[in-house]
Amino acid sequence: MKLNLKPVPVTVVIPCHACVATIERAVSSVVSQTRGPAEIILIDDASTDDTWTKLTELASAYPGRIKLLRHEENQGVANARNAGWAVASQPYIAFLDADDAWHPEKLAIQYAYMEAVPDVALCGHGHRILQNSAMKPDWDLDKLMAKRIPKWSLLLANKFITPSVMLRRDIRQRFSEGRRHMEDRLLWLEIVCDGGRVDCLQLDLAATYKVPYGFGGLSSNLWQMASADMDNYRVLWAKGKLSRPAAYALRLFSLFKFFRRIAKVAVWRLGAGLRGSDR
Repeated sequence: MKLNLKPVPVTVVIPCHACVATIERAVSSVVSQTRGPAEIILIDDASTDDTWTKLTELASAYPGRIKLLRHEENQGVANARNAGWAVASQPYIAFLDADDAWHPEKLAIQYAYMEAVPDVALCGHGHRILQNSAMKPDWDLDKLMAKRIPKWSLLLANKFITPSVMLRRDIRQRFSEGRRHMEDRLLWLEIVCDGGRVDCLQLDLAATYKVPYGFGGLSSNLWQMASADMDNYRVLWAKGKLSRPAAYALRLFSLFKFFRRIAKVAVWRLGAGLRGSDR
């Protein structure tokens, strides 16, 4: 694939915590874009392993392309993303997690779309889950199709993982400081509830190597995630972005989704156990 060396005016923000084993894969997927970003910001959120050493090595390997920030105390991904956002110099911000990766066409396609539709505040897209950590997210793409996500559709279901999102740097909303769970979803909801246009590109342009929500990783504590999701609606109500009845109904719906997810996880684990006993 021939690379177009002209960068797009995008700042890529990657929070990093104890990610020495995966960060090189993430950064490689950024610098290998057909149209790379003008700026990459890596934020070490007080890692206790060799992450900072690895980040300095990456910055040296790509001189002039990577900026490093470092937190002396762990503040969580919301604060880390906000820190990168605060020093970003480009008009667009794209987020990537240190253990995920992007399709080579991601930035070129998403930036072109946001430039073509200037009233879009936030744009996301689909993703694929790759089981093999060595697999690269380089699959054939279909023709681009996009749709606007209505407010209530986003309130009822989370449409985007964070590594799929690009937004305009100058919007006034930010990640909720200190929030450790569902902080990304709260930001998407604040944007749409404030009247911001949210669109979805119907292409898979990111890869995650995590198992699905509730089956492992940070999302393994299902109740913490569900509780944070329900609290998001309380926050929206407290800020006057939702009526009390709407917030109450959405909290009940979120609780229903929690019990449904518990059932799905139980069935999955039972199936995994039965498959293991057959070996």
